Amino acid sequence: MASRRRSRRRERKLPIQQLTILAICRFAEPIASTSLFPYLPEMIRSFGIPEDEVGKFAGFTAAVFSLSQAVMGIPWGRFSDLYGRKPAILLGLMSTMVTSLMWGFSKSLPMAIVARALAGAGNGNVGIIRTTVAEMVPFKELQPRAFSIMPLVWVVGSIFGPTIGGALANPLDVKPGEQIRNPTFLQRFPYSPPNIVSACFFTIGIIVGILFLEETLETLQNRRDYGLRLGDKLKALTRSHAMRLDDILHFRPSRPTDSESSPLLKDTETGHPKLHLKGPQPSPAPPTFHEVLTPQSLLNLLVYTLLALHNMAYDQLLPVYMQYPSLHSDSPYITKPSPSSSNPFKFAGGFALDHFRIGLIATGYGVAGMLIQFFVFPPIARRLGILYCLKWCVCVFPVTYFVMPFTALLPTQGSQVGACFAVMMVKCFCGIFAFPCSTILITNSASSLRVLGTLNGFATSTSALGRAAGPALGGAVFTVGVKAGYVVAPWWMFSAFAVVAAIPVFWLVEGEGFGGDDGEVSDEEEVEEVLGEEGLEGEADAAGKPGPVMMPNYLQAEEEEEAYGGLGGLLSRTTTMSSAALDDDSEAGTPVTGRSRQGSQVASGPVVSRRGSRRIMRRTSIPLGMGTEGISRRYSSNLGQSFGAAGSFHGQ
Repeated sequence: MASRRRSRRRERKLPIQQLTILAICRFAEPIASTSLFPYLPEMIRSFGIPEDEVGKFAGFTAAVFSLSQAVMGIPWGRFSDLYGRKPAILLGLMSTMVTSLMWGFSKSLPMAIVARALAGAGNGNVGIIRTTVAEMVPFKELQPRAFSIMPLVWVVGSIFGPTIGGALANPLDVKPGEQIRNPTFLQRFPYSPPNIVSACFFTIGIIVGILFLEETLETLQNRRDYGLRLGDKLKALTRSHAMRLDDILHFRPSRPTDSESSPLLKDTETGHPKLHLKGPQPSPAPPTFHEVLTPQSLLNLLVYTLLALHNMAYDQLLPVYMQYPSLHSDSPYITKPSPSSSNPFKFAGGFALDHFRIGLIATGYGVAGMLIQFFVFPPIARRLGILYCLKWCVCVFPVTYFVMPFTALLPTQGSQVGACFAVMMVKCFCGIFAFPCSTILITNSASSLRVLGTLNGFATSTSALGRAAGPALGGAVFTVGVKAGYVVAPWWMFSAFAVVAAIPVFWLVEGEGFGGDDGEVSDEEEVEEVLGEEGLEGEADAAGKPGPVMMPNYLQAEEEEEAYGGLGGLLSRTTTMSSAALDDDSEAGTPVTGRSRQGSQVASGPVVSRRGSRRIMRRTSIPLGMGTEGISRRYSSNLGQSFGAAGSFHGQ
């Protein structure tokens, strides 16, 4: 018999459905975080705070949120390690929904501060979601595409958030301190509408998460999940009604009703084929601090914290600066530059914008950020490399902060806003590059996937300290500066912080990441396999001798993971069920036992041995918006990873 060749396309696949569900759960958080910035200074003034004190208290409200998040970041990470990622994510969403409503209905500054503190303490999703994505997709060549989804969700949410906050806040234009007899609901709570809308998005995310989000912590994947069971029943009911409608309308031929092709054993509760799974596996010992905090991990945490410090301080102060009275007005709170003075830096003024126009500017900022993230970041990062891009960005940050206050000196409000937006675009460009680069460097600095959850908890807590210190210092220095006639004071302080933050970046080293790349990585997806004389599954060769039985996909996947570094036992769900095995030319060997998602035996018998196989070929994934060109191994795990890395007002 002449030999035959057959090309097969088999690749590791992203768990698209679960990543989409996680994105839906995540979507409400950037909306809630960014919707408050357009109206925040006006809301602070409505509590009876003087104009020149607004910056200090606006910064303080942001600081208490981040400080509470810093305190609770590691406990939330530990909670997710013990009780699962799904419960931690859902509890965080519920907490943020309640505290957002509490913030919107605040009638005093203490109540608003308590709401922000509880919001920070009740949500550890920044690190938990990052860990969840890493557990869903542990393979290095798939990380770029997987980790670019959550930043894109944040960018899209940060477009809608400022729009919602600017358009819906104070719809009846109640003036701060205005006394109204028999006020209506919107007059009593003028800043509640944006938060009510945010609560609706949170409700959708929570319901979707309960019904369809799967647990990714391996030791808890056998736990009975009644939410998933209800979701399965709803999907089955919807599918049956859709198929029945297709039959009635003759969209598809009738299907046989006999059960000859049905599985012999089904789960009586879900109707799915029954798999005999082993009980929950024992939890591994928690990693030690020495395993988590390696020298490179500590250096990456320092860089990430300093980035969060000056970026969050900038984002928090920007709307306060935009709402501050203009130099062209007669407000007693401004300090105009004196032509006869020898000090050109003594002036204090803003743009005198209202919350609606600030919301429009923030929306344009978010749209531009999304375009940069989608079309500009991937090819540039691919060409230059992650660490090189990060070094350039940290060198540009100080310049953008230094020139920002001088936009207030321009003669018209239009020119002021235009110049300010140009500076914002430069900062947006750097932020979109810097945060994904820093985040993926942190992930790849982990010594193993076992310590990744704890390391991300540390990243959440340490960066939250930076996000707490930055706005608090920025708001306080802004208040002192405008009273003394120096609006440049906080911006130049941010510039000094950015210079200090740039120094440790030049000691960073790119880590190898995960996925066990022992062999060469190829940009090609197809692998040709010679099947002629060796035979296909169940097929006899020319001499009548039975050919070798081909290894099932899920068994090949597990054995391949062992060849790559033994991740199959660590994350069996993602390694055996969410990725397909790659083809290899192999010879028949001894029988081995295959295992299902949780390690139970599902098949055994003679299978293809891996001994003597040729080198492994696999495809490198491409970040979203990158096109279809191949990427070399060097950049394969270093593109597009971050939680909240881009978009307007990086809040988390």
